[in-house]
Amino acid sequence: MTSFVLPHEVHGDGAHKVFAVHGWFADRSAYAAVLPDLDRTSFSYALVDLRGYGEARDATGSYTTAEAAVDLVELADRLGWDRFSVVGHSMGGAVAQRLLAVAPHRLRRIAGVSPVPASGMPLAGEQAALFADAAHRAENRRAIIDLTTGGRRPAAWLDRMVARSLERSDPKAFRAWLDSWAGEDFTADVVGSEVPALAVAGALDPALSAEVMRQTWLSWYPRAELTVLPGAGHYAMDETPLDLVRALEDFLRADGPGGTGAGGAA
Repeated sequence: MTSFVLPHEVHGDGAHKVFAVHGWFADRSAYAAVLPDLDRTSFSYALVDLRGYGEARDATGSYTTAEAAVDLVELADRLGWDRFSVVGHSMGGAVAQRLLAVAPHRLRRIAGVSPVPASGMPLAGEQAALFADAAHRAENRRAIIDLTTGGRRPAAWLDRMVARSLERSDPKAFRAWLDSWAGEDFTADVVGSEVPALAVAGALDPALSAEVMRQTWLSWYPRAELTVLPGAGHYAMDETPLDLVRALEDFLRADGPGGTGAGGAA
């Protein structure tokens, strides 16, 4: 077990403990837009920085979703969280699914916001080059964000998202993370999990669409649900924060105060 402690901040003092895990393009500040409207009485949210991001920008490691899952379990131990739920955005959604294999008995629920499936997202040709070179090319990051939000967002917003991404990620770690979330397939380790699992898809996201969620999450997890946000692309936290908070907390709250809720059905 690693001795590394994920940098984190806790919001709320509710009995239902929830980790919020960011995606490939940002650190825990990815959740800044939803923070003011979280239910801090019912839930305790721990926002984390994965290795290579934010306060962990200089942390060494393998930069894999499997390593991140172990890091989260250790942080849960340090926080005294015996059972918890996990919300993960994009790459963070893959981390949440890794926990289905690493510590299924400790999970109450998992929710993925435009989550990368456990099967990964194999890239080839120009697409592979676009993503790989995004580690050191700002214009590639901008193109990816623009593509995955349906080409509908203002230029200034795209520029701000890119600036945040560059500031809060280490280029070498950023590149290494790509190999893990895009290239690793751990479906066999998690298929059939009975942990309730919500997939939130943005209607404007062509990459991780509702149809992709139906083919992956809803076919793998017997207690899976799908919510589609009509006004969102890949970055629902920034694009439709209130709709996202409502979708996530309705799902988390269905577990009940003691974690004995029946969960949803696909």
